[in-house]
Parts: sequence; structure tokens; C-alpha cells
Amino acid sequence: MTVVGPFGLSVWDEALEADVKAGLQAVEEGLLAATKSDVPFITDTARHLLQAGGKRFRPLLVLLGAQFGDPHAPGVVPAAVVVELTHLATLYHDDVMDEADVRRGVPSANSRWGNSLAVLTGDFLFSRASHILADLGPEAVRVQAEAFERLVTGQILETVGPREGRDPLDHYLEVIAGKTSSLMAVSSRFGAMMSGAGEAAVHVLAQYGERIGAAFQLADDVLDIASDSHESGKTPGTDLREGIPTLPVLHVRRRYAQARGNVSAEDERLNQLLDGDLTDDDLHAEALKLLRGHPALEQARRDTIRYADEARAALAPLPDIPAKAALAAMCDSVVHRAG
Repeated sequence: MTVVGPFGLSVWDEALEADVKAGLQAVEEGLLAATKSDVPFITDTARHLLQAGGKRFRPLLVLLGAQFGDPHAPGVVPAAVVVELTHLATLYHDDVMDEADVRRGVPSANSRWGNSLAVLTGDFLFSRASHILADLGPEAVRVQAEAFERLVTGQILETVGPREGRDPLDHYLEVIAGKTSSLMAVSSRFGAMMSGAGEAAVHVLAQYGERIGAAFQLADDVLDIASDSHESGKTPGTDLREGIPTLPVLHVRRRYAQARGNVSAEDERLNQLLDGDLTDDDLHAEALKLLRGHPALEQARRDTIRYADEARAALAPLPDIPAKAALAAMCDSVVHRAG
């Protein structure tokens, strides 16, 4: 047994550890190469979040998925670079939309250089990802294009909100399936595809990515409410401040509606705050405190566990190799983030 990886996984054997460490190092080198521009200022902005760190969760999914075929196949590392570049690009755009001040423990690109340059830097990263993707073949381009459509659709659905008569919680789960699960599914799928794994493994790993992606986002929702900026690397309650209803808030609203007026003074106050303007620092802090003590937060944790369990179950058809155990352990690690 050994310990490796961004989540401190403890089930990896030595050969897998060495393989993944080498792969992640190659991915880092690829990311540095992909974010280098002839214009030094663009290199600075493109590497801003890259050099701030990050878990490299998506590249790790690619590398583990590749273990079910030839993990050293030439397309594996470039595919991992593509998914991380795509993810980084979305962070630049998300921070503009959320008006976030902090990302990964450093000032967000928009707070440092303004919204326009942050958006353009995100576009630059998308273009670099597309350039690498073009060398991976038309099927890879199609898979990435479909995922990107889902990602953008999820962002649009989040922005416009649920249509009349739609359950807000169902709407939210559709949003995260697009915004987060789509790229996670591509990551594990790309690993299997690029390594030459069989079609059955490609399908299983795509399903795993979908579910672990949902669990990952729901854990993020819990972390955003329950942690401070030191733990999460970004400003707590950012979505709350912007009026974006994440899972804990949706559970608060559902419990309030089901109570039909028979609620405590704290619940009444919390729902009043959630219906108001939380850009005020004092009101935001009050809402955050009430949410941290609310049963809805524990319900959100249980939802996270459910999706993680589904991800683990999806792995059942795969052969029992160390990579399968590592992917299963990721489910526990994601849940631990929300603990």
C-alpha cells in the first residue's frame, strides 16, 4: 500500500503510483507548453490559475482510465492536457459571471486584470485545447464538442433558471450534469479511448465519470457553505452571494415549503434572507451562519454520498486491477471533502 494523488489515495500499488506520477508530470509539462504565448502578457494571464495549483482531478481520471488499455499510448497525455485546459478556461469565465475575487487562494483573473481580459484568456485556453485535440482524431473532436455543448448548456440553464412548473432541484441536477459531469465523463472516457481499451470499458468509464462528476460538484456545494476560504481556496458562499441556489439552499427551500408555515424563527429568517439581496456583507454572513447549522446541509452531504456510491457501483464490470481500486477510492475521497 502507498499514498499518492491529489486526494491522498492509499490503495495504489507501486507500479501504478510510478505510472500516474510520471503521467501527471508529463501533463504539467504539456500545460506549461500549451499556455506559452509569443506575447509574454498572455503567458502570464494564461498561467495565472495554472500556477496557483489545482487538484488535476480530470487529468487523473484520464490517466487512470488509460490503465484499462495501454497507459503509455501517445494520445493519453495530450488528452489529459485538453481536459485540464478546458476546465481552466471555464474557471476564468465562471469567475467573471460570479464576480469572484478569489480562486485557488489567489486573486481571480477578473479581479486582477478585469472582466474583458479574463474572458479573452479563457478563450485563449479553449483555442489551445482545440489545437491539441485536432491531433487526437475526429472521434475525440466529436466527443469533446458534445461535452462542450453540454457544458455551455448547463451554464445557460443555470443563468436563466428553471422553467415554470419545473422542480428547482431537478433543474439544478440537470445544470450540474452539464457544467461538471460532462467534462468528468469525457476525462475518464478519453483515457479508455486513447489507450485502446475496449468499447465496454469506454462506456463504463464514461458512466463512472458522469456520477463522480455529480458527486464532486455536490461536495463543492457543501464545501462552499461549510468551509472557510483557507480550506476551499475561494471565497465562501460565492453562489449564495450571487443568488445562485446550490443544493443546500434548494433543500432549505423544499423543507420550508413542505412545512407549510410551521417553521422555527431561524428557518423563517433564513428563507427571508435567501429571498433577499445577499450582496450586503452582514446579511451574507448571517445567511451563511444559519445555513451551516441547518439540516439541509446534512441532506446535501447525503446526496453527495449517494452519487459517489453510484459511481463506485458503475465500476463493477471492469477487471480488478489497481486502477479500478483507485477509482473506487476516489469516491470516498470526494465524499470526504464534504464531510
